[in-house]
Amino acid sequence: MAATHQAAFTQTRAWTASEFESLLSSQLVFATGDARCFALVRVIADEAELLTIATHPNHQRQGLAQQVMRQWQTQAATLGATQAFLEVAAGNTPARTLYLRFMYEEVATRTGYYTRTDGTSCDAIIMRRILPAHNLPDV
Repeated sequence: MAATHQAAFTQTRAWTASEFESLLSSQLVFATGDARCFALVRVIADEAELLTIATHPNHQRQGLAQQVMRQWQTQAATLGATQAFLEVAAGNTPARTLYLRFMYEEVATRTGYYTRTDGTSCDAIIMRRILPAHNLPDV
């Protein structure tokens, strides 16, 4: 996961293997996908939070992120989540486009939340959607 995250997140700090291990040690956190594309998700009560999603650059534009989005949302709904939240860098157009396809709506902005590797900052857009009990649409 750390290697894929590092390859995918070149403009912001990528997560380390120990950070992934720490998160995955929680009973509230699960991962879906594989080394090409994965998502890390936390479910607390009826809320799911997409902690991170990453597609290795060698495997982008193959529909893997869409598959992983369907998988984690279905699993979160199975665990009792009725809504899902995520945050995305304002300038991350491919990710924002993906989330809009899955019917996420922008609900808030965290101004200057992310620090890029070049020292500049960018806003985080908070997005939310209601999770259906089953049968997520193909997008």
